[in-house]
Amino acid sequence: MKYVSILLLSLFLTGSGLLAQTPVWSAEKANAWYQKQGWVRGANFQPSTAINQLDMFQAATFDPKTIDRELGWAEGLGLNAMRVYLHHVAWTSDQAGFKKRLDQYLQIASRHGIKTILVFFDDCWNDEYRPGKQPDPKPGVHNSGWVRDPGTMIHQHPDSLAMLERYVKDVMTTFKNDERVLLWDLYNEPGNSQYFDRSLPLLKAVFGWAKAVNPSQPVSAGVWSWGDKFTELNKFQLENSDVITYHHYGYIDRHQELIRDLRQYNRPLICTEYMARKNGSLFQTIMPMLKQENVGAINWGFVAGKTNTIFAWGTPVPSGKEPELWFHDIYRPDGTPFSGNEISTIRALTGKQ
Repeated sequence: MKYVSILLLSLFLTGSGLLAQTPVWSAEKANAWYQKQGWVRGANFQPSTAINQLDMFQAATFDPKTIDRELGWAEGLGLNAMRVYLHHVAWTSDQAGFKKRLDQYLQIASRHGIKTILVFFDDCWNDEYRPGKQPDPKPGVHNSGWVRDPGTMIHQHPDSLAMLERYVKDVMTTFKNDERVLLWDLYNEPGNSQYFDRSLPLLKAVFGWAKAVNPSQPVSAGVWSWGDKFTELNKFQLENSDVITYHHYGYIDRHQELIRDLRQYNRPLICTEYMARKNGSLFQTIMPMLKQENVGAINWGFVAGKTNTIFAWGTPVPSGKEPELWFHDIYRPDGTPFSGNEISTIRALTGKQ
């Protein structure tokens, strides 16, 4: 049945003309845009009180006080960009309210001198989601409550594509000329969760929808895996992104090799996920290199909280005790840092020290 659904989705997209090559900014336009931004540096941001994208933007749990406090800490570090995930269920449940709260988030971020990278779809973590109260964190489990968007639902119900199109176009049209939005990140890690090329039709569709809106900001979808099963996905992402975004959680040597490979596209580069201490991806080594290369630096995690991303992938700590070596994140919820040395490094690089 799932293969029939994928076929139907592909046929729908073909009939809509969305599988055709989408327009892309010229390299000259992309590089001129990037030069105006200055060096982009920041983090993937969830307030510490939110376990996932729905928790962050639903009316009952939207927490502007915490957002304001934590983005104040980001301002103090000299960060100028945050990457924030959205979810279509927050929109379908309360279209006007969701956009109002998103606007409020952007107002808070802007007051702190921070622009926002907005992420639509995501193939990572839990496949089931629903509006309303979100699950409590599982002690010591990394991202125990994070949810995909749209996940397997799109393969089982390809007729939901029309709803997703309305969602993307509505949000993008509302903020298409908003200078508080730095970049539209259309699809996080397409093909993850062993979807592989099953994610390609939706990836192509969302690029088509985005280009139909024609926002003033660039659009992108970051490359993140280089196995044979990602060849077609990567090719489409790299050829259709206005600026090149990517993820890398490894050691500095491999990271530099990847940057050299991506330079062939002659476009701005932004690393939208890095920094995993256990993996040797550290602020003290990676961030100075990214600044020297003029590559945007957006690490994973900011304030430790309900996402539990101080714990490493696949290595739960059932007691929930704070690990000696955090995996991600910079601050505790009370504002004390994991590492004073990291804070000094970041502030020196951003000119705040």
